[in-house]
Amino acid sequence: MLPELLQKTSLFHLLHRIDVDLAKKERESGCPYCGGPLHQANYSRKPRGATEDIPDDHLVRLSLCCGRENCRRRILPPSTLFMGRRVYFGVAIFIIMTLRQNRPDGASANKLRRMFGVSRQTLVRWIAYFRDEFPYSTQWKRFRGRVSSWVKNSDLPASLVEFFIHQWESPEKGMVECLRALATA
Repeated sequence: MLPELLQKTSLFHLLHRIDVDLAKKERESGCPYCGGPLHQANYSRKPRGATEDIPDDHLVRLSLCCGRENCRRRILPPSTLFMGRRVYFGVAIFIIMTLRQNRPDGASANKLRRMFGVSRQTLVRWIAYFRDEFPYSTQWKRFRGRVSSWVKNSDLPASLVEFFIHQWESPEKGMVECLRALATA
C-alpha cells in the first residue's frame, strides 16, 4: 500500500501544488526580517525516492529572496515535498521509515535497501533522527497537541503516518495531510 504511493506522480503533483500555495502565502507576507518584497529564487534539486517520470518543475525547491538592497536574505517557505536538506523526498523518508518500523511482509533493512536504493548508513541516520532529534524539535513540539495521544514519540514517524491514514481512510490523502500538517506546524 505505502510503497505504491511513491510511484504515483499525482501524489507529487499534489504536494508540489501545496508547496506553491505555501510559497505564495509566504511571499505575500513580505520579508520577515525587514518587511521588504520577496522575489522567487528557486533552485533545482535532484531528490531520490520516487518514480522517474516526475516533471522537472516538481524537482525545484521553492525559495524566496528579499528584494530590499540592504537585506537580500533568503527565505525558505515550508515544504511538503522536501524535508530540510535531505536528498530524499520527504514522503519517501516517511514511507521507508514507516515500513522499517512496522515491518510488513518482512520489510527488513536489506529489503528496504533493495526496494528504494537507500544505503544502510542513510537508514541508520534516519532512525537516529526520528529517535533522538525529531521528538524534541520545535516543529514536533508545536504539532504534538494536534494528534491523538496514541501517536507515541518512540514510534515516530510510523505512528504519525498511521494516525493520518486512519483519520483520512486513504493512504494517499493521509500522507498528504500528514506532510501538510508538519510543514505548517
